[in-house]
Amino acid sequence: MKTLMTALALIAIPLATPTLAQDFSEGSTARSWNLFGEVPATFEAEVVDLLCNLTGNCPDNCGNGTRQLGLLRTADDVMVLPLKNSQAAFTGAASDLAAYCGQTVQVDGLMIEDEDLNAKNLYMIQKIKVGDGEWAKTNQATKIWAKQFPEAAGKGPWFRRDLRVKEIIEQEGYLGLGLEADAAYIEENF
Repeated sequence: MKTLMTALALIAIPLATPTLAQDFSEGSTARSWNLFGEVPATFEAEVVDLLCNLTGNCPDNCGNGTRQLGLLRTADDVMVLPLKNSQAAFTGAASDLAAYCGQTVQVDGLMIEDEDLNAKNLYMIQKIKVGDGEWAKTNQATKIWAKQFPEAAGKGPWFRRDLRVKEIIEQEGYLGLGLEADAAYIEENF
């Protein structure tokens, strides 16, 4: 009986052990940004419109650059959220991914994974390619923005000149808590 119980326990161990996440670091040439929890990762994925996948609200061509885009990883059908492109400026990845809407691509970048922070499948995309094509750097966001908003030309970070950002700040303040909260914070801290 003891032998039978031991055999059953040995069979059950693999079933009770959670499967390990796949390692997508092999072959990655992503440049480190020294971010907490960063892991180089390259994989194949379909570029998808997140709202379309989650709600069924699916405009043509992923909303023509107006929607947040995701990467549906081919290897395991996991939705990866590309939060940033390769530019040093704080720019998202959607502008760089928009041209690839609905296509299967190869990406290379940094996955942010940290169990303690509950961070999983967050991605900083640095390069992208289709099939056997050449790698393209994901550095188009500020160029695309400048073409869309020529009236915001000037010196300094793009987000400080973005008319949409300025409008939100005028209505909700820098902290997003209202103009009175901003005034109180400034008075108290400066």
